[in-house]
Amino acid sequence: MKGSKKPLNFIVLGPQGCGKGTQAKLLLKHFKNIYNIASGDLYRNLSATDSDTGRRVKKIVDAGGLSYGGIATMLWMHEIAFNVKEKQGILADGFPRRADEAQSFLEFLKFLERDKNTLIILLHISEQEAINRLTKRRICKKCGQLIPWVGKYKTITVCDNCGGELATRTDDDADGIRRRLAWYKESAVPALNYLKKQGLPLLKINGEQSIENVFQDILKAVKKYAK
Repeated sequence: MKGSKKPLNFIVLGPQGCGKGTQAKLLLKHFKNIYNIASGDLYRNLSATDSDTGRRVKKIVDAGGLSYGGIATMLWMHEIAFNVKEKQGILADGFPRRADEAQSFLEFLKFLERDKNTLIILLHISEQEAINRLTKRRICKKCGQLIPWVGKYKTITVCDNCGGELATRTDDDADGIRRRLAWYKESAVPALNYLKKQGLPLLKINGEQSIENVFQDILKAVKKYAK
């Protein structure tokens, strides 16, 4: 990656509750010229439309399920194609989440000549830590931002993004969380392994530290690729 003309791209992955969204925000502030693509935001935007697809996706997402995989690929591919400039990096927050998505994403990165400049940041936490965080986290009723149960966010009473009212997610109970963690192992881990086998550097970070320490570990791991 040294001497490369294209900027770095980041794929931020990890089990539910690992802090992907929080660390993605910190990466955006630090590296400046990066276009952020969060799969959750794309789904929420689609769910807010009155289209047939939007209505169907909303029903699935509200129930805590996963929509047809091709929709996710379509959404992020459209977002990249119409918005990312040549000199901008890409931050993929929470995707790809299936092996077929990983293959499509890597092929698209190769088309854009970005595959040699892309790092995978894996935030690792235990299943028990994930359950503890997810049963206590909240979501903004107004903008949909998730408020993690870590550090300073434990004391937040309104959304720090828009000031909206906070509530717990209906699917954030122990059984629902275990189902989603099981899905992560069955689907997301194979996607991660596929990208690793294809040569993308994997930076494994301990996600059970403070937000600040997690981010410092990310910067240390990224440093040798950012030259």
